[in-house]
Amino acid sequence: MPEDLQKLCVDTVRALSIDAIQKANSGHPGLPMGMAPVAFVLFADVMRHDPADPTWRDRDRFVLSAGHGSMLHYAALHLSGYELSLDDLREFRQWGSRTPGHPEREIRDTKPLTPGIEVTTGPLGQGFANGVGMAIAERFLRERFGSEVQDHRVYTICSDGDLQEGIASEAASLAGHLGLGRLVYLYDDNDISLDGPTSLSWSEDVEKRFEAYGWHVLHVEDVEDLGALRAAIDAGRAEEERPTLIRCKTVIGYPSPNKQGTQSAHGAPLGDDEVRLTKEAMGLDPDLSFHVPDGVYERFGEAGRAGAAARKQWKEREQGWRASDADRTAAWDAGWTGRPMSSLADVLPRDAKAFGKDSIATRSAGKVVMEAFAPLVPTFLGGAADLTASTNTILPGGDDERFTREHAGRNVFFGIREHAMGAAVNGIAAHGGIVRPYGSTFLQFADYMRGAIRLSALQHLDVAWVFSHDSVALGEDGPTHQPVEHLAALRAIPGLTVIRPSDATEVSEAWRVVLEELSGPAAIILTRQNLPVLDREVLGAARGLARGAYVLREPEGDEVAAVVATGSEVHVALEAADLLAADGIHVRVVSMPSWELFDAQDAEIQDDTLPPDLPTVSIEAGVTFGWDRFADLPIGIDRFGASAPGGEALDKLGINAAAVVEGVRELLED
Repeated sequence: MPEDLQKLCVDTVRALSIDAIQKANSGHPGLPMGMAPVAFVLFADVMRHDPADPTWRDRDRFVLSAGHGSMLHYAALHLSGYELSLDDLREFRQWGSRTPGHPEREIRDTKPLTPGIEVTTGPLGQGFANGVGMAIAERFLRERFGSEVQDHRVYTICSDGDLQEGIASEAASLAGHLGLGRLVYLYDDNDISLDGPTSLSWSEDVEKRFEAYGWHVLHVEDVEDLGALRAAIDAGRAEEERPTLIRCKTVIGYPSPNKQGTQSAHGAPLGDDEVRLTKEAMGLDPDLSFHVPDGVYERFGEAGRAGAAARKQWKEREQGWRASDADRTAAWDAGWTGRPMSSLADVLPRDAKAFGKDSIATRSAGKVVMEAFAPLVPTFLGGAADLTASTNTILPGGDDERFTREHAGRNVFFGIREHAMGAAVNGIAAHGGIVRPYGSTFLQFADYMRGAIRLSALQHLDVAWVFSHDSVALGEDGPTHQPVEHLAALRAIPGLTVIRPSDATEVSEAWRVVLEELSGPAAIILTRQNLPVLDREVLGAARGLARGAYVLREPEGDEVAAVVATGSEVHVALEAADLLAADGIHVRVVSMPSWELFDAQDAEIQDDTLPPDLPTVSIEAGVTFGWDRFADLPIGIDRFGASAPGGEALDKLGINAAAVVEGVRELLED
């Protein structure tokens, strides 16, 4: 191709980026200007993508981990032919626009906010780890269903800031260990961060670091050398045994005459005068804004046209594949719809007999439930942060279901990498084809994953977060491991459904709701200690969990108060109700496994469950923050825990029937 046309394409990416940022008077021009050659080569030459079908299942995935450079992505999408207009670029960073400040994977009115955006990025390092999750999903689906329907790669642009974040180290280590060879990461090495030269805080040898992780490492000394850039990417594409990192030497803000190579190009508009000078330096008309020169659309669209042909061929292969294997097709379709292959009602355990015990920890019940539904969700996969034996989140099958370098099983051993696990699980979900990928650890360590959990909610991703060891009842490990504020912190995340089951039967119903009914992320909170399996012939049915709260037991006499609880404290509430009944005080007991599901009910159901005029006490082994919405007197733990046997810790901290009895009496006296 003529070099002048290629240069014109690259410079058009730069010009559109600085025009949009200047118009918004907000944004980060430095990365889009420096990495414009990479965007051009990827979108115009390398990636297999079809702008007419941005959700084609076998497309290459692209992640802009350095999300602050979003205009680079938007410009490339527009020039490639995606449904993103020049008017959309003019609305960069404005209310309701399709070009927000950082790339957003969001669905509005059944259409993507921005076609071509795979994941929401911005918090540095998250996109890096998302890409690892996408590669896990691709390998799993390719091994299960064949390369005729899954055979693509993941490309990521990352920055110094991404690589400095600890999450990237965790994710890179995991990717190297698993030999995820379908990853090609392009690192923008421009020597500048917001504070100034990266030498202020960074002096490591990145190439050696990634070689130590087991990556295939390449470098391009001048990113303006498109031939060298293509050769490096081609070498990365050819590497099947290791992920690839290509260090791209760039000049931030190039070719701005006065700001290139400086921190002032990082996070602020260039200014009208500098925009003009920059366009002149590129040989573009400085009086034209949001202008695409002749030939650029045609040249940028080459990969898209090739992608359209590849998609057509893929569709033909898929149709032939469908005709030859009905069972595999059913599993494939279920994976992409995100639901079980058939109803779970007939396979889930529902009583003590089915669980084989009268008393069982809800974490252990979770394992029984997962084993029961596993055959109906063949693309359900995930794992724990080196806590599989503790959280009991493992699918049957032994080594045949272990995800390794050699075999893509359903059990992923993430190692002690909660940060990477959270973001990788998001990437698995964003890739598609997987039913409810999950990540698991102790509830206390949800703190390590909070950034990823928040992004799962922001993106409305269908993931399951499974947390065990849910309270001070875990005992002797003490306050460093005993969660108290974590339930409140998770409930504070908009769009996250938090479910804390009270017994094994509620665990079963929780998984049914999550797999069959729920849209968006869910956190299932489980106990370490054994809890009695409630007799549902006598008490309210566990299916009430789907409403978020339900009457577990009605009083035998005229009710005068209510006690509402979650998880293990439901049993405390039942005990307290018995003590009160012996004194002629009759209370209803309400199990409230999920605030969010309860909030989704209409007012009539809510008032019928918790009548507004009924004095109510709540009890939960965590901070009382937020419980005043549902209770007149909340009982909880508004301090850190203590090292002691679990039962003693609960009792010393006031999580007992006596405290509930006292609370009810106090309310009635008032």
